[in-house]
Amino acid sequence: MAEIPDVLWTPDSQRSGPLAEFTSWVREHRGVDAPDYAALHTWSVTDIEGFWSAVAEFLGVRFHDRPRAVLGRREMPGTEWFPGATLNYAEHALADGPGRADGDLAVVFAREDGLEREVTYGELRDLVGRTRAGLVRIGVGRGDRVVALAPNSVETLVTFLAAASLGATWSSCSPDFGARAVHDRFAQIEPVVLFAVDGYVYGGKRFDIRANVDALRAQLPSLKATVLVPYLDADATLDGVVAWADLTAEPAPLAFESVRFDHPLWVLYSSGTTGLPKGIVHGHGGIVCEHLKALRLQMELGPGERFFWFTTTGWMMWNFLIGGLLVGATVVLFDGNPGHPDLGALWRLADRHRVTYFGTSAPFIQASLKSGLRPREQNDLAALRAIGSTGAPLSVEGFRWVGNAIGDHVQICSVSGGTDVCAAFVGSAPNVPVWLGEISCASLGAAVVAYDEKGEELVDEVGELVITSPMPSMPVAFWSDPDGTRLREAYFDEFPGVWRHGDWVRLTPRGSYVIYGRSDSTLNRGGVRMGTADFYAVVEGFDEVLDSLVIDTTELGAGDEGALLCFLVLADGVALEDVEPGLRRALRTELSPRHVPDRFVVVDAVPRTLNGKKCEVPVKKILAGVAPDKAVSRGALQNPDALDPFLTLAAGGW
Repeated sequence: MAEIPDVLWTPDSQRSGPLAEFTSWVREHRGVDAPDYAALHTWSVTDIEGFWSAVAEFLGVRFHDRPRAVLGRREMPGTEWFPGATLNYAEHALADGPGRADGDLAVVFAREDGLEREVTYGELRDLVGRTRAGLVRIGVGRGDRVVALAPNSVETLVTFLAAASLGATWSSCSPDFGARAVHDRFAQIEPVVLFAVDGYVYGGKRFDIRANVDALRAQLPSLKATVLVPYLDADATLDGVVAWADLTAEPAPLAFESVRFDHPLWVLYSSGTTGLPKGIVHGHGGIVCEHLKALRLQMELGPGERFFWFTTTGWMMWNFLIGGLLVGATVVLFDGNPGHPDLGALWRLADRHRVTYFGTSAPFIQASLKSGLRPREQNDLAALRAIGSTGAPLSVEGFRWVGNAIGDHVQICSVSGGTDVCAAFVGSAPNVPVWLGEISCASLGAAVVAYDEKGEELVDEVGELVITSPMPSMPVAFWSDPDGTRLREAYFDEFPGVWRHGDWVRLTPRGSYVIYGRSDSTLNRGGVRMGTADFYAVVEGFDEVLDSLVIDTTELGAGDEGALLCFLVLADGVALEDVEPGLRRALRTELSPRHVPDRFVVVDAVPRTLNGKKCEVPVKKILAGVAPDKAVSRGALQNPDALDPFLTLAAGGW
């Protein structure tokens, strides 16, 4: 057994809070005696009906029609949660409740260029009512799709809540997404309204995106209207659009459409290795239950707390961040470059707005560490009690830096989950220690174990992260997947009836976890996940490129991102220098700057399996030093000799 690592943070044994109150409540009302977090977690994954009914009751889920049961069907995929229940997500965010009085602060907004704004819950309700009425005038109703090419701003949040209140389905992309990436997502769901800004600010520069908006409108024939927000220029216009001021001109009372528990709330996107990005559909009820549980019990957020997470609208952490409204917290929205004008910008934001819970990505923490920052010495962080980190595994050095440079009183909440469930499988709890380099515990309701290739559970060994019991926020469907084939293939093919997530994980004897990175080929750069199919669509769109293979070489458990390598098979007579500049430009504009390779390498052929699939994971293993015979069977390849350049590259230390 490995040596037990240092404890960096220890919970106050005398501290009370929502989790302690919930534990007492289930003892009194459910007869469940859970003396510690481990016992509570065991109950949460063995009696899932008892646990989730307790969550719904204790945390005040607002059912319009009461459910007939907690589970209509337990099997995965196809679990049926709270059959017969109706509710609405937006009502949980906007109805009166603790922390949500008209004068309570709902939103703090800050942009990198200094623009700031505060919005009370009363003002937020008024804005949502106005926007809702404007959407109704356009003709938006239950089941319609409203999409946004927009930043992390007040107007984006307002439009989402207005759409949700109508039972419309939301989807968003960050305005720095390239044209192809946006179209490949939005075109699938046939939106009726496109909400867009005129431009955005990033790294001290201003980017006008109205040409992209115009192009996108032309490619989305389902649109009834495009709404333009003058985000950069108060006088910005575009022919044929609805102005934000006109959409929100008329005050109107709030109302909430009562929808089924699994009614589509939003569509998020996670790509695989083939085809278009997968449209992941989450339901109103599953997200309400999961986010209430996570925010109130795991993180103990509530009235008077200020919740910040650095994110864009193209990452699921935006959807999670705005969930702070569900528990009456104040959400702090930031739009811009977290490193502009320097890496101290977000720490100054935390000081200025008395942030309670500061969420960011592991790469940002690593960058702060490398730059020598010590935020505790330059800022007043007395209000700060927790640091959240996700998007990649947090290094041991990152853990130590938080304790030393932020404060040893601060809980280090390294979490890991996914777009797929819009939640964390593993993370922190207020009554569980933080061990150096480890994620403290599995989330309540998440049955997280490590499997070997035979589907047998492992302890203290690296294996596949799997979930053995259903969670309410698992996708209700993939878009345009009527028989569920794509969903089953994505999560349940390898271990039937068990969710395989695509991460390497080690479960320690303490019940803590260490995530080592992706076990599949999804590209995770700077916390932004994108499927290799998106990448190939751009690269192989060049006539000079006959085939390609992209590999993220980030090593298991590495604190820093490894190089992103792109291997190219070029047409006769084409040299790398002829095509590389154009490829870099296209990937930057059509995908994102994060997905431009560090290096392009020419090869004669891309290794493929007998059924024609590119060998992304085997090549990644070979470049990481895994013995070739353990990485892939040559007999399973169409072209075994195609592996040779990669073996040579690995031997030479590329």
